[in-house]
Amino acid sequence: MLAVLVVAVAFGAVIIFGKTEQPQALPPAAANTTPPPPPPAPLPAPATDALTADFAALQERLGGEIGITVAPAGGNSPGVSFGPWTTGAAWSTSKVPVAIAAFRYDGLTEPSQAMTAAITHSDNAAAEAMWSGLGDPRTAADAVDAVLREYGDPTVVQSQRVRPGFTAFGQTQWALTDQAHFAAAALCDPRNAPVVGLMGQISGDQRWGLGVIDGSRFKGGWGPTEAGGYLVRQFGLMPTPTGTAAVAIAVQPGSGSFGDGTAAMTEIASWLASHAADVPSGSCAT
Repeated sequence: MLAVLVVAVAFGAVIIFGKTEQPQALPPAAANTTPPPPPPAPLPAPATDALTADFAALQERLGGEIGITVAPAGGNSPGVSFGPWTTGAAWSTSKVPVAIAAFRYDGLTEPSQAMTAAITHSDNAAAEAMWSGLGDPRTAADAVDAVLREYGDPTVVQSQRVRPGFTAFGQTQWALTDQAHFAAAALCDPRNAPVVGLMGQISGDQRWGLGVIDGSRFKGGWGPTEAGGYLVRQFGLMPTPTGTAAVAIAVQPGSGSFGDGTAAMTEIASWLASHAADVPSGSCAT
């Protein structure tokens, strides 16, 4: 079963050089009362030096390419990021927003059998049933897009089956920073509690990574890259001494094997747990 969580952060700035001109006087007219556009969401802040140094040792030990983003649950803080991996196919982690969209569309009060199977066992047929229930591919993608936008996530859901044998939505390009911030908001929304509850009931064979942390709520996803070798992802919520952290992790092991990817994911989760007091932490509103 192919399906699809690191913890990572980004930075950026733009400077434009040009010809200097004298300002022109404005003609007498009514003042422009249109409010300025809202400022863009803050970029992830640099991790502390101690965490960065410790992560460097972890990265060297694990090899391959990894990425992690951690943000405080329930807030809009930029959080922190580590590692070079930043974005790629969502794989089965995309089943979470698909399940939220389906739960709302169907007007349910409890998860359906398809939702339960898609989240707890990462069942692809069940996920396809949820997706089809939202309408044609474009309509389904729009419904999941609407869920993402509600929580400030700009990710565009893939509506077409771009890789034979794999789901359309699983090939959505979902950045770690966007995924962590989606988790920080959406997984704290009480309307989504039934889906989040399923993320605490993941089957034993998929409880690697964040699954080794007691009290975590998570969903994994995995699949082969077009260049070969597995990408393994996971995202969700983990408890900290002061509250809850939203986490997104991705691993592309140097060997390319799924087993090495999940083993690395578990090492990363253990590393996060050992630094639970140091990572950004918040709380879901009650």
